[in-house]
Amino acid sequence: MLALLAPLAVAQETKISREGTGWSQVISGSLAGVKNLKVRVDAGAVVVHGAQRSGIDYAFHMRSKESSEEDARKQFQTYKVSTYVKGDTAWVVGERRGVHTIKLGVGHVTVDTGPACKFAGEFVINIPREMELVKIDTGGGAVEATGVAGRVEIESGGGKLRVDDIGGSVNAETGGDAIDVGTVGGDLKLETGGGNITIGSVKGKIQAETGGGNVVVLSGEQGVVVEAGAGNVEIKHCVGRVKATTNGGSINLGDIGGPAEVETGGGSIRLTSAKGRVGANSSAGSIELYGVPSARVETGAGGITVKFIKTTAERSDSVLETSAGDITVLVAPDVAIAVRASVDLGNGHHITSDFPDIHVAAEGDQYGPRTLTAEGKLNGGGPVLKVRTTTGDIYFKRAN
Repeated sequence: MLALLAPLAVAQETKISREGTGWSQVISGSLAGVKNLKVRVDAGAVVVHGAQRSGIDYAFHMRSKESSEEDARKQFQTYKVSTYVKGDTAWVVGERRGVHTIKLGVGHVTVDTGPACKFAGEFVINIPREMELVKIDTGGGAVEATGVAGRVEIESGGGKLRVDDIGGSVNAETGGDAIDVGTVGGDLKLETGGGNITIGSVKGKIQAETGGGNVVVLSGEQGVVVEAGAGNVEIKHCVGRVKATTNGGSINLGDIGGPAEVETGGGSIRLTSAKGRVGANSSAGSIELYGVPSARVETGAGGITVKFIKTTAERSDSVLETSAGDITVLVAPDVAIAVRASVDLGNGHHITSDFPDIHVAAEGDQYGPRTLTAEGKLNGGGPVLKVRTTTGDIYFKRAN
């Protein structure tokens, strides 16, 4: 048991050399290939690469700006690197000397009694691709994990995260920087305190949250939930359900294979197509939805354009409403709906229609408030489409 818990000192070596005007120290070694890898470091970047190999090798590169070797060695000695195998898990641990945790009743306090950490460090770890779990925890630094067949869990106090070529699920969190994801075979859950999120192709469900950056998703196979504090959201392709919210950016959706719920505090919304019902809300921005079976759309100030098509989704009523702006409704030839439309302040505005079955009427006269209304059934009628603008024009057009 003691042999399993002890650091593999026989397989570890340390080298110190001159690097520019400063010094560098490299601690390198190897560990047995096991099922899991857990990395826990107080500070420093971590890079984990998976490949077809039988064991684990690692190198910790520290750099000091001190001019003398003696002073650099003193700095390097403030950071301890331990590596060992316990059961089916390989551990790589980096911790500052002089940092102690004291338990007080129900809580604990961390007391730093050591010298200031004045050097930069990076862990590079090469592992067998078939590992079942890679878990990385750093107090502050960038993290990169690629080429892992199993699942990956990452937590950084603040640093950029990059993940690619992962066979299982990914759960990654950083206190504040960008997150870049390539391909993931399972579910994906991301969170950053403030930074852009870019996601390539994910076979599982996607959940992404940023406190103040943009989010881009190229492809999701099971559904996407995105929350951006004050940035833009773009989802190019998703097979399942989509939910996207931002406090002050635009939302751009491509082809969505299910329903969608999108909301922005002050930006525009655009969607190429969806096979399910779409809900879109903007406090002040234009909304354009092309190729939807039904929709509930509302904007405080902006125009609305919606193209209705027939899909296999369940048919339901639709509502299009804006306080100030024009509304354009495009209807495919095989769509059956019942139309009810109105312009509250109709003076100087119009309701026009390409369909003879939609009848337009006006109440009031040219010297007083006028209300414009329109009603009719297309293709025998069906779910109700309510269209309303307080001040603006309404157009009903045939879709190509």
